[in-house]
Amino acid sequence: MTDIPHLTEHPNPAGIKRLAVLTSGGDAPGMNAAIRAVVRTATHQGVEVVGVRRGFSGLHRGDLRLIGPRDVANTIQRGGTVLLTARSHTWRTPEGRAKGAQYLREWGVDGLIVIGGDGSFHGAHLLQQEHGIPVVGIPGTIDNDLYGTDHTIGYFTAVETALDAVDKLRDTGASHERIFVIEVMGRHAGHIALEVAVAGGAEEVFIPEDPKPVDGVVQIVKDSVAKGKASSIIIVAEGYPGGALGVAGAIEAGTGLETRVSILGHIQRGGSPVSSDRVLASRLGEAAVYALMDGRSDVMVGRTNGEISLTPLPETWDRRKDVSRDLYSCAKTLSV
Repeated sequence: MTDIPHLTEHPNPAGIKRLAVLTSGGDAPGMNAAIRAVVRTATHQGVEVVGVRRGFSGLHRGDLRLIGPRDVANTIQRGGTVLLTARSHTWRTPEGRAKGAQYLREWGVDGLIVIGGDGSFHGAHLLQQEHGIPVVGIPGTIDNDLYGTDHTIGYFTAVETALDAVDKLRDTGASHERIFVIEVMGRHAGHIALEVAVAGGAEEVFIPEDPKPVDGVVQIVKDSVAKGKASSIIIVAEGYPGGALGVAGAIEAGTGLETRVSILGHIQRGGSPVSSDRVLASRLGEAAVYALMDGRSDVMVGRTNGEISLTPLPETWDRRKDVSRDLYSCAKTLSV
């Protein structure tokens, strides 16, 4: 084992000597930047890092190894997660969590950092509650649906990926004088859909936070045609009832106009993270290490109004994070 130089600059009242880090749930661009920040911050503070492969699934199987600064070199620009990720049914059982806690104790881990979304935070919270292992969450999900942070890691890149696709589809829609209904990710939240709708100049946007009747889009399309618009772009979040297929069906039935559906799907989760995601992930990775060293547990690190914030894990899923109503109003105003 390579000795770690003791360069401690941040107080460490919790006496953290070794921490573990894992990524869990759906991958998000910027996760690698967060892992890198955790490893390099911890190393700088004289703390060892154990990397857990394949999330909670790997934890209850003992898939752990020591990692250092060189292991995370040349990763900040990579999409996905170098630690790999998986969804674990076993972790949902007390027996699975007990096995994972046993491995963490055997490795001498003093705290665990979990990078993921609300499902991952549920798993982290239960680990802390049942076995007393300090846990800190880093919000890594493209949906941007966690309370306690203005943005989640991966959101900015997902928006840019979706917007690039919308721009391309607008070109072909205009050429063929067709209507395109484009479905973006967001099972329970319309943040991506709303941002893409405004940035992409969409005629209408459908989000789960406002399950308005789909029939209204028929009049919108008719009005657009009356104004001389040869094509239209409609953005739909996947969590909107009926999805893009339901919206497209209503348009064709109500107008008789040729309508095409494009479901962007998992392409939004991949790719090199944009600078905003890399910076956010770097700051939150550093903050997560400091939170453990400060003795904080069962919290998520976030960034609110430009400042680092800590939110109890249960609040991240219990409290609702709404879309920007001002931006929603803007989308309606600019669609005329």
